[in-house]
Amino acid sequence: MSTYTNLPAPSPEQGLNRYLQEIRKFPLLEPEQEYMLAKAWTERQDSKAAHQLVTSHLRLAAKIAMGYRGYGLPQAEVISEANVGLMQAVKRFDPEKGFRLATYAMWWIRASIQEYILRSWSLVKMGTTSAQKKLFFNLRKAKAKVGALEEGDLRPENLAQIAKDLSVSETEVVEMNRRLSGSDASLNATVGSDGDGATQWQDWLEDEDSDQAGAYAEQDELDTRRQMLTEAMSVLNDREKDILMQRRLSEEPVTLEDLSENYGVSRERIRQIEVRAFEKLQARMRDLARSKGMAIPA
Repeated sequence: MSTYTNLPAPSPEQGLNRYLQEIRKFPLLEPEQEYMLAKAWTERQDSKAAHQLVTSHLRLAAKIAMGYRGYGLPQAEVISEANVGLMQAVKRFDPEKGFRLATYAMWWIRASIQEYILRSWSLVKMGTTSAQKKLFFNLRKAKAKVGALEEGDLRPENLAQIAKDLSVSETEVVEMNRRLSGSDASLNATVGSDGDGATQWQDWLEDEDSDQAGAYAEQDELDTRRQMLTEAMSVLNDREKDILMQRRLSEEPVTLEDLSENYGVSRERIRQIEVRAFEKLQARMRDLARSKGMAIPA
């Protein structure tokens, strides 16, 4: 989008501290201002309005990007990818939907960052299954949950809990933890070298606008996903729906053997039905996400 060619851009030469200080100069928007600017962009392609929408949310993009520090990638590039996602969100934002731009933009920002990370990490490094990708992006959160964020090798009890929570083997957790550990930046590390007045990473984790980008956004996203899942399930027949729910949507999945006895078919047939049902559900979910103008995370 040529509209945004004059955005502040992070670069190693410029320095992150300078960039972060620069984007603080852009004021946050009141709901009425945001609505009018979004209308000006959607109805008249007003480039100045679009630019103001983007710059007012650069702090949100930077804040989300800071949450992806642990992957050994240049922070300036991660922020740049976050800004790309922000621009896409502004391009597709519909102010008539009734929610704030920050709520909508978080989807696009995270998707853009994750796509960049996946491109940058080879499949050999991170694995190919959905469970391994889930582990890749959720290990830090899982470690924090069990109070092991600062540990090197995990204690046996923490290792077992994380493996259970993320539905992977303990070996996979150990391997991924060792790949990712060592590159996590301290939250107290300074950005730049301005002495006592230097900005610390943790300063950018403070939620200055929680109504827009905090709990409401997460709940809104969760509600949307639930609605989409309910709608998507309609593509399955009763048997497919029952097998999929018992195998993949239950806290304690039913075994193939038990289901084969219930339906009077082989375990392999149950497995085939489960795989086909999941593929149908996944395809429908993607169609629904596209129709709603939502980003589809990798």
